[in-house]
Amino acid sequence: MAISRNDLVAALASKAGTSKAEADAVLSSFSEILLDSVSNGEKVSIPGILSVERVKRAARTGRNPSTGETIDIPAGFGVKVSVGSRLKAAAK
Repeated sequence: MAISRNDLVAALASKAGTSKAEADAVLSSFSEILLDSVSNGEKVSIPGILSVERVKRAARTGRNPSTGETIDIPAGFGVKVSVGSRLKAAAK
């Protein structure tokens, strides 16, 4: 089962003892900061939980699965998410 944004906002508000509007504003701000930081090439780390960073992918040759034709895939960027120790332990 996945937790929706509304459920997450309600849980944040309950844990922090704030209103849902304030919790939603904090979540929105966190999302914006995360997106801005990663797009600028900065690593975002929440110790024990996770880290998110932009990684460079080299140009490579791929294959079109429909036709079998080889294609050139240009260099670009991807996102690497690493799970922290506390999150790993919670998943066990």
